[in-house]
Amino acid sequence: MSDVTTFTFRVSGMHCGSCGMLIDERVEELPGVRRSQTSVRAGRTVVDVDRADADPEVLAAAITAAGYPARLEAP
Repeated sequence: MSDVTTFTFRVSGMHCGSCGMLIDERVEELPGVRRSQTSVRAGRTVVDVDRADADPEVLAAAITAAGYPARLEAP
């Protein structure tokens, strides 16, 4: 069993690559986050996080706090 969980978020309000970089920087500051990859074109952020720290609400809140409203996509 993998010790990593992956969440995908639909993110709005992004306009350029800098928006995506800001989101990734903010999310990667959170405990347990191994990787955040944002696609401005797709309007999505994919986050790999340690299973023990897997809380999609915390991740979505961090993206939203950076200025980009986020919601978890259904699996």
